[in-house]
Amino acid sequence: MTQVQPPTDVPDPLSVPENAPEHCPGTESELAGKSDACNGCANQEICASNTPKGPDPSLPFITERMSTVKRKILVLSGKGGVGKSTFTAQLGWAFAADDRTQLSKASFKVGIMDVDICGPSIPTILGIANEQVHASSSGWSPVFVQDNFAVMSVGFMLPSSRDAIMWRGPKKNGLISQFLKDVDWGDLDYLVVDTPPGTSDEHLSIVQYLKDSGIDGAVVITTPQEVAIQDVRREIDFCRKVGIRVLGLVENMSGFVCPGCKTESQIFKPTTGGAKKLASDMGIELLGSVPLDPRIGKSADYGVSFLDEYPDSPATTAYLDIIDRIKDILGD
Repeated sequence: MTQVQPPTDVPDPLSVPENAPEHCPGTESELAGKSDACNGCANQEICASNTPKGPDPSLPFITERMSTVKRKILVLSGKGGVGKSTFTAQLGWAFAADDRTQLSKASFKVGIMDVDICGPSIPTILGIANEQVHASSSGWSPVFVQDNFAVMSVGFMLPSSRDAIMWRGPKKNGLISQFLKDVDWGDLDYLVVDTPPGTSDEHLSIVQYLKDSGIDGAVVITTPQEVAIQDVRREIDFCRKVGIRVLGLVENMSGFVCPGCKTESQIFKPTTGGAKKLASDMGIELLGSVPLDPRIGKSADYGVSFLDEYPDSPATTAYLDIIDRIKDILGD
């Protein structure tokens, strides 16, 4: 088993001012105020001085807000279009439908935080795309799918679903900070964070903002073909470099299930071994494989739970087995 490396230094997105230029090196960098990117920046003189910089003032508020959240899980992938948001939604629905104990009728309290700033699909998948965020004395109120299932996404804040979000890193980081410190999440058993593809601003921000609160682990999503596998391999490397525990790997689109005869065939063949070989090479657990079912996409378009709508699908069985395994790993 490959051991997880201790955290290494990574660029700190919290040290980048909101009005910084595109290639700002960060206020903590030795090049602060001195690099070519700093020319013309309003902060150049301050950054170039030797005045000590204090920690981000939002961190204590984030830590306080997250103190009532039991588990924080990231859903990651280096590749886009592999089904991260769909898996996040199924994970949320399954957690929210589950009871804490067999003797209790109280269900888990679940939150989903969508930090895919430029492609916020969670509101559509959960059937709440037309909802809006409201402010209260205790902060922003998340949108509720049901009484024990809260969601926050930039998608709720757009004038129209057609509006593009053209933000650079500092503004993305600022919104993620607000989602963590200003949203009235309340007491949660699980906060699932849906992330965009890659290993960039949003990912670094989450790691830095939750450094004191702690991240319980990441579920990494892939599909069988090598074009996805190679990017997911980098995502796992990112997790190890920043000290995030990888709970396991999920292979989406693993075969095709015919809705009529329920037989399964390979659409995306794992030419280089797929998720099974990747998990073995990287020393992580393969949590399971979810076959293609056209009704998964249909459920996402209509904003309903695939698990509830099609309980007899092999994909539903795969989802539930994976989710049960995640709970076992977490000790829940």
